[in-house]
Amino acid sequence: MIKVPIIKLRQNMIKKLTTFALILLVVSVTALPALGEDDENNFIALDHGYTVDYYKSYGAPAIQASITGDPEFERGETADLKIKIANVGVISGFKRLNANQKRINDSIEETIALKEMGEEEEATTAKDIEATLQSETKYIEVESTGNFQNVEELETGHTAPLSYTIKVDGNIPAGNYELLLPVTYQYQANVRTVTADAINLGITDVDYAREYKTKTEVLKIPLSIKSEPKFEVTNVSGSLIQGESKVVNITYKNTRETMAKDAFARIIVMSPLSTEKSTVRLGDIGPGEEKTASFEIKAAQDATVKKYGVNSEIKYLDDDKNTKFSESMKVNLPLEATEEKFSVTGIAILLIIVIALYQIVNVHRKRNHNNENVSGDENEY
Repeated sequence: MIKVPIIKLRQNMIKKLTTFALILLVVSVTALPALGEDDENNFIALDHGYTVDYYKSYGAPAIQASITGDPEFERGETADLKIKIANVGVISGFKRLNANQKRINDSIEETIALKEMGEEEEATTAKDIEATLQSETKYIEVESTGNFQNVEELETGHTAPLSYTIKVDGNIPAGNYELLLPVTYQYQANVRTVTADAINLGITDVDYAREYKTKTEVLKIPLSIKSEPKFEVTNVSGSLIQGESKVVNITYKNTRETMAKDAFARIIVMSPLSTEKSTVRLGDIGPGEEKTASFEIKAAQDATVKKYGVNSEIKYLDDDKNTKFSESMKVNLPLEATEEKFSVTGIAILLIIVIALYQIVNVHRKRNHNNENVSGDENEY
């Protein structure tokens, strides 16, 4: 008579142990991994049987980006590009869901529901933002060092600074360009209120289960390259001569799309070359136009015969009336030897030598003649 209750008691204990083991399994698979997340976010993955959803919010982060400062850059420039990202996300509305709660006081339930709605407002906050600047043109290079930027959190209505280094090619055509800024971040997609049943899983002090989603969007960063003149030497006429001053003509061409106003050409010469006037006014030089400057250059008498490289540049005013200088241009000038000519002094010396030789010869002839006469007189005797 006593054995039957003992068997039933054992069966009941086995059922309870099995149930407890299942509860531990659920906790280990769902609750415990989630508890390892950021405690500040109260992120926890719970089965819907342990949560209730009162409200659904309509809203998410909206990230915008723009350059801080002047978005216009010059050819050949290495610049620190300052970018400001802003979160302008808004909550457009809420939808009340059918909670179907188990018997709970309506006023208490409404209070709980309103609290959840307040938590839903965090849907517009972007978390763990990752941004990498990219260039689609070969003329603009983004330095890899420091290219990856991270912002921990950006609430709606707030901004955050990013900084990158770009190199602009010296031959980039003027105009408008776009850099790409892929931005990846997480945001709160839903909030569910944790019910009292979660206590059965050993979970306490957790009010909400939050669902996060990851989003990637590509932002466009517009910038422009300033239009400005560029010059090259198209022709050089004239040559230098040892010990003389000669006029050399140098022709410059504006190869770009913008006029250079009130331009001056300048040459930089060094010993054994010299000039009294190193700057010549050219005036306005339009796109594709050529202007010639004439420079008088003197070469020293002992200057080596060869080609001499002379640096030249153009100073001009841009469209904003700012003084600008072109890149340095190399001008090759050939130096020729002095023509061989007799000087007046040389001719005089030569005449003196000739006269002296004539006198010596003449004296020698007279002496010989006198000797012959003396010998004849002696023979007569």
